[in-house]
Amino acid sequence: MRLSVLDLVPVRTDQTTADAVAATVGLAQTADRLGFTRYWVAEHHNMPSVGATSPPVLIAYLAAQTTHLRLGSGGVMLPNHAPLAVAEQFALLEAAAPGRIDLGIGRAPGSDPVTSVLLRGAAGRDDRDIDQFPDYLDHVRAMMSAKGVQVQLRDGDYNLKATPAAAGEPRLWLLGSSMYSARLAAAKGLPYVFAHHFSGQGTEEALELYRSQFVPSELTAEPVTFLTVNAAVAETRTEATALMLPNLHMMARLRTGQPLGPVELVEDIDDARLTPQMRQVVDGGLRRAVVGSPAEAADQVRALAERFSVDEVMIHPVASAHRGTDPRTAPAREKTLELLAKELF
Repeated sequence: MRLSVLDLVPVRTDQTTADAVAATVGLAQTADRLGFTRYWVAEHHNMPSVGATSPPVLIAYLAAQTTHLRLGSGGVMLPNHAPLAVAEQFALLEAAAPGRIDLGIGRAPGSDPVTSVLLRGAAGRDDRDIDQFPDYLDHVRAMMSAKGVQVQLRDGDYNLKATPAAAGEPRLWLLGSSMYSARLAAAKGLPYVFAHHFSGQGTEEALELYRSQFVPSELTAEPVTFLTVNAAVAETRTEATALMLPNLHMMARLRTGQPLGPVELVEDIDDARLTPQMRQVVDGGLRRAVVGSPAEAADQVRALAERFSVDEVMIHPVASAHRGTDPRTAPAREKTLELLAKELF
């Protein structure tokens, strides 16, 4: 089984952004050493607990400090950006780290409505760009190719390329958590990743739709997919659960409209502060996650892969830390990868 990693660059209460980025470097190097397949970073904006705001910047930084991993975006939220800018960024990354770059693209804003409006407005974009998302996918793909794309002007064709002399192209993936994204990936013959870690709702239906409606393309001859899952693994299930709860409490605040902050340390979690609605989010998150001892967690990963018929699972290691941990490290997140690799590789 192939294992990969999704990283949102979580920011704990004991960390600065610089600390969180340093911890991400350590986590990526751990994944590289252990033989994980790919390492993707997300795009989120204006969230106190998430340091991943610019996937191409992080990918470039990690590429210089790893050797084997495929590095990618999970994902670039395309309506926030001009397609040419995205194509140029990832064509350049592919040139710098040939054969190691994945471009995962999503349609969601990756933020709250106010931040989204300000972000898109600064880039000269608005919600009409969401409707043009399928066309923008095609534009990015064409501009990253060695041939580029022909733009028809009144006085003739104009050749537009993301990079002057491409020798290779990033692998393009479509990300989603809905039937819309599954249907679009199938129609365009793209690899597809379902964000199971985000909601866990509709995973089977979306993957079945994708596989049943898939149209082969020059990029992908047959359906290719995997899913993401939250994970915390420790020597005991009790410790793994304690390490996961700070992330789940943060998600509960997000889902119920409560004020957000950095990810709390294990010692600062107080279940008494949970409303019934928040408790429901936490309990649901525990049921969907990979959490437990190494043997338990490995069995859960195998069960997920079998249930959803995938041969790759992307682990989102969400374990927090205990008080006194070096802020520039994430030992429990690294341990999650180490313990899973020992059981599954």
